[in-house]
Amino acid sequence: MSSTLLTLVLAPVLIFALWHITATSSPPVPSPLRNKRIILLIAHPDDESMFFSPTLQALTSPHLQNHLKILCMSTGNADGLGDTRKLELEKAALTLGLRRKEDVFVLNDERFKDGMQEDWKPEEIARVLASAFAPHLNAKPPKEADEKEKDRKKSKTKQVKFSPLPPPDSPRASIDVLITFDQGGISGHPNHKALYHGAQLFLQQIMRGYSGYACPVTLYTLPSINIFRKYSFVLDAIPTMLEGIYATILGNAMSTKGPGKKEGADRVVFINDIFKYWRAREAMVHGHKSQMVWFRWGWIGLGRYMYVNDLRNEKIIAT
Repeated sequence: MSSTLLTLVLAPVLIFALWHITATSSPPVPSPLRNKRIILLIAHPDDESMFFSPTLQALTSPHLQNHLKILCMSTGNADGLGDTRKLELEKAALTLGLRRKEDVFVLNDERFKDGMQEDWKPEEIARVLASAFAPHLNAKPPKEADEKEKDRKKSKTKQVKFSPLPPPDSPRASIDVLITFDQGGISGHPNHKALYHGAQLFLQQIMRGYSGYACPVTLYTLPSINIFRKYSFVLDAIPTMLEGIYATILGNAMSTKGPGKKEGADRVVFINDIFKYWRAREAMVHGHKSQMVWFRWGWIGLGRYMYVNDLRNEKIIAT
């Protein structure tokens, strides 16, 4: 009886000690994630708090001098609460470290309806990303002068034909880092998974015809894991951190530098300490009030992504 009681008393103490040690032992944020223009690409309001809060709070730290913005592809209007959820996202984002609410962009587009049965096409997602961050990909060459207009004006000037605009000297974009879900979408939600494929396609379009160049945008994805780890509270921090260290050491040992090679961390681990976890909890409870149904409380308490993020660098090959 006494041993059982002792175990019950010591278990919380050991867990909090483990939490503190892992949170304070995390490697520093690498240089590819410092002084950058960063976009977090999400599908619905509350994705940023439920899945990416360790990343947001780490990368918005003032000493890193990043400018991070959120692009949300839908208002999350499946239950008719789109306008409310948009405002909730702005409030939660400020809680998690964004500079101002204007750094949150929420689309209300028929192509991107919220729902498990809604099919978001990667081509359309890539088109939106190109319009925002690489408009030259969507630019069309100037058209020939209109013959009828010239006749109307009775112009004697010979019609001028324009050649297509020359491509840029190197791949370019107005952002440095793009962060989103992996191909599993964490929860298996088809809207989440579509973002991965859209982001990949967008960067492939940037790199088309630029073999030998490094992609100007680094793509980081949040990996999906099995259900046991997904609900393992902060206990998943140690195996995640060890995996990250091992992957970094192995990657450095096997990497080769050369033309077109871009230095960067293949895997980055962020762990919320107790205070950052509480801030993430506040972003959900007081930010996304409309979404706080009973099962969200279980996620807030046990969901591993509320405590730990391990971003993985996706390599983009030029074609």
